[in-house]
Amino acid sequence: MHSQPQPGAMAGAANAQQRAGRLRMLLVVAVCAAPVLASYFTFYVLQPRGKAYGELITPTVDLPPSLSLQDLRGQPVPAESLKGQWLLTLVQDAHCDSACERLLFMQRQLREMMGKERDKIDKLWLVPDDQPLRPEVLAAVSAGVPVTVLRAPRAQIQAWLKPAEGHGLNEHLFLIDPMGRWMMRSPVQPDPSKVKKDLDRLIKANAGWDKPGR
Repeated sequence: MHSQPQPGAMAGAANAQQRAGRLRMLLVVAVCAAPVLASYFTFYVLQPRGKAYGELITPTVDLPPSLSLQDLRGQPVPAESLKGQWLLTLVQDAHCDSACERLLFMQRQLREMMGKERDKIDKLWLVPDDQPLRPEVLAAVSAGVPVTVLRAPRAQIQAWLKPAEGHGLNEHLFLIDPMGRWMMRSPVQPDPSKVKKDLDRLIKANAGWDKPGR
């Protein structure tokens, strides 16, 4: 005669399997997250070759999934679609004065200055109003590799991105990482060569997991 398995023993075995399954899942998550965590540790803590020129945002601020984005034709754009690339981001009204034009030019030049790494970077312009873009500005941001121009409610942008004290959102260049986290803000009237050094260090620190293209 063979003894029947005891209910307590069966329950214990099931619990052990569940614990083992959860442990395996945690190990998988840890392995996937390790390169990201290591790159941020390198940049934020070890800070090779000196401190960052831009202001590091700690803790980083996640892209709000409820951010109401629209393209210039009024079509909704999911916030999640912005993930997958580094985003050089400007917040500028549609009328775009001369200071705005200078920042747009800097945004374009910074991407080109990155050389072979430029395909990891997108240019984003968030427009917090409903006014039309001037034809000459629209033509400029559409030339070459176009700027992604999206409208979003001003209040929602302000709840996500913040300017330095005493300044406006339109005075900064904001850097969003490929996971949609705001992680750096440039000084007012930024020096392009110094911003590029920050980008070089970030791209190098993330080389193990950051791939070109969305």
